[in-house]
Amino acid sequence: MDTQSSQISSSQGFADGQNSAAKESKMSDSFLSSPPVSLIQSPQVHSLIHWRDPKKSGVVFGLSLLLLLSLAAFSVISVISYLLLALLCVTITFRIYKSVIQAVQKSNDGHPFKALIEKDVSIPPETFRKHVDTSLAHINRALKQMSHLFLVEDLVDSLKLAVVMWLLTYVGAVFNGITILILADILLFAVPPVYEKNKTQIDQYIDVVRTQVNNTMAKLQEKLPGAMKRTKTE
Repeated sequence: MDTQSSQISSSQGFADGQNSAAKESKMSDSFLSSPPVSLIQSPQVHSLIHWRDPKKSGVVFGLSLLLLLSLAAFSVISVISYLLLALLCVTITFRIYKSVIQAVQKSNDGHPFKALIEKDVSIPPETFRKHVDTSLAHINRALKQMSHLFLVEDLVDSLKLAVVMWLLTYVGAVFNGITILILADILLFAVPPVYEKNKTQIDQYIDVVRTQVNNTMAKLQEKLPGAMKRTKTE
């Protein structure tokens, strides 16, 4: 009987471990499939942030940083108005310049933006519906995750969120949203090249930190009451 009980408990523990691992894998897949992460993992963005083409990456980084700094100094309406005004000045000046050149040379080249005007810029209904369906799937996934966290379906996950929100209160007291975006933009273009050059050493430190965090979370789960631990049905 004791042998059977030990076998049953060990099998239950193994099953719980598998369920827990499956749940962690599912949450990891959900995170990797989220829009920001999927965007960063796209080949075009991956090439930009790893500076495969220094000129293109430099232009994108400079423009994005200039835009964020402008938003930090001026209102959104002012920044958008100045950008559109600058674009109009460029197109109107070029239009007048080409008209003068055509009048002097007595040529009949037509409108300088004729190729762009004739280009179809409308969005196909299929493409629009595809993006709507994709956005709806992400929204539903986010709502389900919010329900999971705020209704305390899993106490440990809700406690993790509470700790993150508590830390963000201190971050919000020091930085505003634009400042965080500026720092994120700088890190997005600075960290990948550094990580690529020192991948082995950084991975070792990350493994050490991950092991410490997992051990801490395991100890925390052991101290929770049995009713509040992860349920076996998950």
